Amino acid sequence: PGRPVPYAWALGPLLLLALWAAGSGAGLIDPRALPSPWAIASTTADLIADGRLQSNLATSAQRAALGLAFGIAAGLLLAVVAGLSRVGEGIVDGPVQIKRAIPSLALIPLLILWFGIGETMKVVTITLGVFVPIYIHTHNGLRTIDNRYAELAETVRLSRPQFVRHVVLPGALPGFLLGLRFGVTAAWLSLVVVEQVNATSGLGYMMELARTYGQTDIIIVGLVVYGLLGLISDALVRLVERRALSWRRTLAG
Repeated sequence: PGRPVPYAWALGPLLLLALWAAGSGAGLIDPRALPSPWAIASTTADLIADGRLQSNLATSAQRAALGLAFGIAAGLLLAVVAGLSRVGEGIVDGPVQIKRAIPSLALIPLLILWFGIGETMKVVTITLGVFVPIYIHTHNGLRTIDNRYAELAETVRLSRPQFVRHVVLPGALPGFLLGLRFGVTAAWLSLVVVEQVNATSGLGYMMELARTYGQTDIIIVGLVVYGLLGLISDALVRLVERRALSWRRTLAG
């Protein structure tokens, strides 16, 4: 791939922004369908000035954080149970694979009947979207640990807690971090939908209200904020991945 490029993660978004600005400036993009970047910047400033953006963003971030935390905990617990025990795998893996085949968003009607339309339903929906990728990749990481390390652990007579600490956890870490990247993305995707289900606050509610009044610029602001949140959160996970897995030598450098 070549030498690392500073701030390479920003090149794609900046190119899209440049094309958007060029198209708007040349009159190739209908402002009623897609307002110009400077119009979006003006709308953003207005939303910040009256406090609407900060308030809705704080609510959305709280929902996403709760769902992500519960999803990570559930995914890790189930992955460890299934990854370190044949019986546990037989009990856990089948139901998780069934859930994997059912989109979390398809469960929203049932979750509304169970939990109502309040915060619990929203957090549960995000949790269901997060725990599956965490489980899948962590479980795969556990199952693909080189058997030679297990044989070495037996040779030096490591206890089971020592085996888990020195062999299992480092071996499963790459899979967990990959699952975390997918889990973070799933959290934001689920959030977009649940906040448009009878919500009274949040970025999704702000966008749904703007749709009612035909305010395309506010909808675009919400989408841009969602995109930036996803980009930043993924970049943070990748930073943790580089630091935690600095011992690996890969093409990524």
